[in-house]
Amino acid sequence: MKQFIQIIFLGLAIRLGISADQTSNPDKFVCYWNSSSFIRSGPAKVNVMDLKPALSLCTHLIYNSAGINSKNYEVVSLKPKIETDSSRGLYRDIVDLKKCFPTLKIYLGIGGGVDPDSNYEKYLSLVEKSQTRNKFITSVVKFATDFNFDGVDLAWQFPPVESKKSENSLTSSLVNYAKSWIGRGAFKDEKVAEHRKGFSNLVWDLNSLLKQKNKALTLTVLPHVNVTAYYDPEILAQSLDAIHLMAFNKATPDVNPETADYPAPIYGRDNFKTQCIHNDVRYWTNQKTPKEKNVIGIPTHAFTWKLGKSDLRFNSGVPPIAANGPGAEGVVSSIPGFLSYAEVCNRLNDKSSSLIKVDDYLNNKNSYGSYAYRLYNPKTQEDGIWIGYESYISAENKALYAKNNGLGGVAIWDLSNDDVHGTCDGNRFPITSAAKFKLA
Repeated sequence: MKQFIQIIFLGLAIRLGISADQTSNPDKFVCYWNSSSFIRSGPAKVNVMDLKPALSLCTHLIYNSAGINSKNYEVVSLKPKIETDSSRGLYRDIVDLKKCFPTLKIYLGIGGGVDPDSNYEKYLSLVEKSQTRNKFITSVVKFATDFNFDGVDLAWQFPPVESKKSENSLTSSLVNYAKSWIGRGAFKDEKVAEHRKGFSNLVWDLNSLLKQKNKALTLTVLPHVNVTAYYDPEILAQSLDAIHLMAFNKATPDVNPETADYPAPIYGRDNFKTQCIHNDVRYWTNQKTPKEKNVIGIPTHAFTWKLGKSDLRFNSGVPPIAANGPGAEGVVSSIPGFLSYAEVCNRLNDKSSSLIKVDDYLNNKNSYGSYAYRLYNPKTQEDGIWIGYESYISAENKALYAKNNGLGGVAIWDLSNDDVHGTCDGNRFPITSAAKFKLA
């Protein structure tokens, strides 16, 4: 009888186009916190205690982020005035959250795109020699042990990949598409094979020592990194508890100033079939990384583009559309073209903003994302705006994608850009909550 039931189940699985591992629930719900939000002012400030409503949803919290000392290659606090024991003691405060959330695993993030050293040299030179790797490894294990972190997450700041150019069918102009955090890069690494092998050795050796301390090691693949150049997925997977794929920022106003487009689609389209979550996941799984170790990132930030007068005749609001550089900066990050979800939500609820909201996912779960726009007004000469953002609907669908494809879970990047204080509609952490609801 048991065998008969198994056969029936297998038949149904084949009929539905799923595999046995796709029926299990992902067990990882990773949350990042950018500690820079602690030093913001006003509504943008996020204290440790502000995180509590979200932490009941998270299985892991990654404190983003520590950096590397370029002189001795040891891990170092990037904000010693607030993080260390001789100052505000933020490291202790964040780890003490385990008293309220005993099952929560708290990791120290290293790199994360926030280390201000922009030349990438120390991240490359560190992995070249065993002596510098060992210095770093020894300091990391001591750091994690001293502050009682449960593990370490490496978000290695490799040089950005050189931007690709693709033709925009609407404007016939050449625009750059690249895996980029926000900026572009044309760095040519003459020792890329050496750096690839050195990083694999670093991960292997670091994991060996961390495991002796009963601590975990994970990898965060930043959006701008050339994965084929710097990562050996099959080798790395043997030493990692999870691989967090930050498969977003596919289009940004810095890389793509002349064209507004979906920043984080699940699936690609037309000439941009590789600029999507599915392509990144497929690459890592094809390289023999276990599905259950792959975790997909869900962003809580949005990108904005300015729509000018000269673009008006081309624009219907449907991306990709002609644009005129990044939109105005928001109050949270003060970065042109970058908004938190809370800022987007409040603008959408403001009738005077005249924004037209479009949720592609309402009609097609395999669609490309949520966006809002307002075209240039020739009467008032007011610039238009196009906003590509993560809505609760798109977050739900990405969680479902992870679940239906047998992945390890999702990672929220990051809590501080969600609606932390519930300023939009009274709901705190709506993007985080929506993803968790569908993942369960």
